[in-house]
Amino acid sequence: MAKPIPRIGSRRSGRIGSRKNRRRIPKGVIHVQAGFNNIIVTVTDVRGRVVSWSSAGTCGFRGARRGTPFAAETAAGDAIRTVVDQGMQRAEVMIKGPGLGRDAALRAIRRSGIRLSFVRDVTPMPHNGCRPPKRRRV
Repeated sequence: MAKPIPRIGSRRSGRIGSRKNRRRIPKGVIHVQAGFNNIIVTVTDVRGRVVSWSSAGTCGFRGARRGTPFAAETAAGDAIRTVVDQGMQRAEVMIKGPGLGRDAALRAIRRSGIRLSFVRDVTPMPHNGCRPPKRRRV
């Protein structure tokens, strides 16, 4: 007969979710992805593992309001609040995209009390890019 697989960390023992708060993160990277319709703020540790994330959509903004600077500020504050509790003091900021919320998200990050070592714009720029489609014949 097959042996039963022992359960490690069942819900009744209360271990689920406890590991997340135990990790102390003194330094991290904040990625801000600002599109025209939404903004996504992801906080990672130095190795690139995601610690916390938030977007304007998860903060309750819907439709055209997701692309606004106020929604970006709210999303950035929401993502950073959890990592400040975990002890993050220094961070690097990578901003990507052409959206309206770029500056507002950076303002919210500065206001949170985290010291920024540098702010880098990593928006992808095409070096003459793809070939355009042929002109439409009439």
